[in-house]
Amino acid sequence: MPTALRMNRIPTTSWYNLNIHHLQTSLSAVEQAVEDCRDRQQQQYTKPTPDITSALADVATTISHPPALEYLCNTFHLSSFERQVLLLCTAQALLPYFPKICAQLQDDEHLAYPTFGLAMHIFPEADWGALLPVAPLQYWQLIQVGTAQELTRCRLQIDNSILLYLLGKPYQDERLMHLIQPLTNSSTPLQSSHQHLAEQLAATWSEAASSTLPIIQLCSAEVADKLAIAAASCTLVGRSLKVISARSLPTDPTDFNHLVRRWEREAILTNSALLLDCDQLNSAEPVINAAILKLIQNIRSPLIVSTEERLQSPRRPLISFDVHKLSHEEQRDLWYSCLSNTTTELNGHVEALVSQFNLSTPAIQSACLQVKKYSSLEQGEDTPISSQLWNICRTMARPGLDDLAQHIDSTATWDDLVLPESQQMMLREIATHVEQRAKVYWEWGFAGKTSRGLGITVLLGGASGTGKTMAAEVIANELQLDLYRIDLSTVVSKYIGETEKNLRRIFDAAEAGGAILLFDEADALFGKRSEVKDSHDRHANVEVSYLLQRMEAYQGLAILTTNLKSSLDQAFLRRLRFVVSFPFPDSKSRAEIWRRIFPKQTPTQGLDFQKLAQISLAGGNIRNIALNAAFSAAQAGEPVMMKHLFSAAHSEYIKLEKTLTDTEVKGWI
Repeated sequence: MPTALRMNRIPTTSWYNLNIHHLQTSLSAVEQAVEDCRDRQQQQYTKPTPDITSALADVATTISHPPALEYLCNTFHLSSFERQVLLLCTAQALLPYFPKICAQLQDDEHLAYPTFGLAMHIFPEADWGALLPVAPLQYWQLIQVGTAQELTRCRLQIDNSILLYLLGKPYQDERLMHLIQPLTNSSTPLQSSHQHLAEQLAATWSEAASSTLPIIQLCSAEVADKLAIAAASCTLVGRSLKVISARSLPTDPTDFNHLVRRWEREAILTNSALLLDCDQLNSAEPVINAAILKLIQNIRSPLIVSTEERLQSPRRPLISFDVHKLSHEEQRDLWYSCLSNTTTELNGHVEALVSQFNLSTPAIQSACLQVKKYSSLEQGEDTPISSQLWNICRTMARPGLDDLAQHIDSTATWDDLVLPESQQMMLREIATHVEQRAKVYWEWGFAGKTSRGLGITVLLGGASGTGKTMAAEVIANELQLDLYRIDLSTVVSKYIGETEKNLRRIFDAAEAGGAILLFDEADALFGKRSEVKDSHDRHANVEVSYLLQRMEAYQGLAILTTNLKSSLDQAFLRRLRFVVSFPFPDSKSRAEIWRRIFPKQTPTQGLDFQKLAQISLAGGNIRNIALNAAFSAAQAGEPVMMKHLFSAAHSEYIKLEKTLTDTEVKGWI
């Protein structure tokens, strides 16, 4: 019978070749045992067994670290018989003639594969305990056991991942590849606060007394920062890090147990830790939440949980770390580091970026790479690099708000806004506060006094159509910032705690991207707290109280508009920096609105703005009339004239359930 290895072969010096030599030598012992068994069956003379032990010892003295077979057997505490069963399955997978031998030894052509019965027959150290599901071979799924009427006749097959591992290949479980992905540490060093957090996490694991390491929980909305900290901490303790989404956890108990077992096997063989990504999960998904808790309670390999809010595990506590955003100084240093020589072209613009955009480390790195790329292109030469970088930062922050708020394309200018001079001055003062935040808060030290109240919260009050939303657009356009209208239907939830979570996401995303938040009809969300008569009142009051706290900590510009200022909670009014009242336009203001309502490209003929100002409507209604009249004129192939506006005004009054008097339209036609 051929042998798996020539015993006098001289191995090469690389670990891979020495490992193969060790495996082949081990297989030779199995082949010899099989040959001896066959000789006994045929009552033939059994040849002296070669000294395999000495050959294996010779390999061990020349190899840098343990062969894969020895490491696996020692790690999973395989007995001598279990080791031989594993090698028997390995021989079946590697040696083409082995199936025929198995069939001969079992005197059944249908049993051309290893079985427990065959192993018990071949090896003298046979142990029935190796057949148990809790024994290492099956518990760690090192071999796959087929189905048959008799356990001793079930097919035994080595797991493909284990076979490749024994051959010296990097371990990779093909059944986990689509669920669990590797995460590499960034080449950019962490900023000092995040590096300190990574060192704390590493120390927690290093100082753990038990073999089962405590579970770490990283809490923050900044996913990228948490991943970077987790990867850095694993590097400090000599582990690699892999990630699985909580949504990928199986809900079937059998599939779940197989996943946990195979991952723990991989964690042991690759010295890895697992990060469970629980970010952006809805607490109203009980199946996923149950799977998360089950994993936390059952896993024994190193685990890091990434989540926005702290999870509570009643049976196994978690050690939680809050991941805070980079400080103003850390962001500034990171900007300068990533921009390198480009900073000479910015002329102090970095300070404005830091004060307006609270970005994560990867976001800052990406923005710097983009601006360096754009600055080298021809089409970028006409645009200052500061404007390019500003717009890149705006664009990067938009996805965080798109699912909870409506982005408004702000094109309105100061010329479009018709307001008394005092209101105009207050709106310009709001823009000035935003523009000068960097100087006042950080250069002049006001931010060092307190971290609260650094944002700018504005209330625009007045009747519908008086220009409140347009004023928000004007400010956003002036500051070159994105404006988002909060959609209350997606924010308010019937589930307890979900409204607060949605609001937290909105405020966090707005702070990161420097966006302006527009709470239209704010009295619906910022209303007065009521007397608690039932659980619904208590829940509503909790939402309002959370809003009060979050508004206090918010560092951006939030604009609230309302038609009913008196219905707002007084605690909100105390936290407002500006309150601007939008009066109903008088005749002079209405005439000015009519003069500015038509774009320059719109053809008009014979319009009398003083007569148009006779109708007592707000700017929003005037715009509707002008727009409807333009459509009528376009259909008739005529310029916009008074007759078109007369007809459109009638339609608008019908919509408002009002009567258009002769006095209001006197002299129009």
